[in-house]
Amino acid sequence: MKNKTKKNIVRIGLIQTRSESGPVPNLKKIILQIKIAAAKGAQIISTQELFTTPYFCQTENTQNFDFAESIPGPTTDALCKVAKSEKVVIIASLFEKRGKGVYHNTAAVIDADGKYLGKYRKMHIPDDPAFYEKFYFVPGDLGFKTFQTKYAKIGVLICWDQWFPEAARLTALAGADILFYPTAIGWKPEEPQQTASYHAAWETIQKSHAIANGVYVASVNRVGKEGGLQFWGQSFIADPFGHVLYRASSAKEEIVLADCDLNLVEQTRREWPFLRDRRIDAYPPILSRLIEK
Repeated sequence: MKNKTKKNIVRIGLIQTRSESGPVPNLKKIILQIKIAAAKGAQIISTQELFTTPYFCQTENTQNFDFAESIPGPTTDALCKVAKSEKVVIIASLFEKRGKGVYHNTAAVIDADGKYLGKYRKMHIPDDPAFYEKFYFVPGDLGFKTFQTKYAKIGVLICWDQWFPEAARLTALAGADILFYPTAIGWKPEEPQQTASYHAAWETIQKSHAIANGVYVASVNRVGKEGGLQFWGQSFIADPFGHVLYRASSAKEEIVLADCDLNLVEQTRREWPFLRDRRIDAYPPILSRLIEK
């Protein structure tokens, strides 16, 4: 496939992979996949969550902090070169070392000219069995951000952020036409009866963000079994009506590709003017933990 030339058509690429043993092979693997996606016309390419490492948050182990790196740093430097050579935007989800004892779950955004545009730090941090992220990550302090890239204005949120409509709304209000969600989500193989329900809820909530905000949503998950988790893959891209343009398999490594017509964002918001009709004067109570009578 060749790059689209029609105005406002952007081809997204999501790289759904299994994790290798460590940062060096994972970076080598992702660079190869970025080049393959670019050759197929992808213009904005996203990795899965924490792509350089296995999903280490299944246990609380201080040695895992050794995986962290500065941003910008060696991985973003390598990806800046790839972005420039392939003329693609790259969203890279990484384990950030901000300082001694302070770490974040962070996505770096690199433009198609190889320029590092900035980063988003994961705002919502889970603490569930096999997802002990509060042990590792400080909640983000950069707010909900957008990035004007060569091909589109995008927003990036990360995994657990998927479940919060406020995060999607604020990122859309900041001008994003596409919301990217690098993700690491799966289930425990000994609990297969819950798999279908969990996956359906995960996809449904994200499609609802697309509909409620009139944006494209692109969610990229990992695959394969790591420790006690089976990651369910099924990375997907949905349009502003919530239609799934492409859904990957549950077990295979894949590059997800879809063409997104950014004109549809404006068209959808004209026909379904949810943003226009918001009653912002009535919403101050949302800043409360609970509304108590």
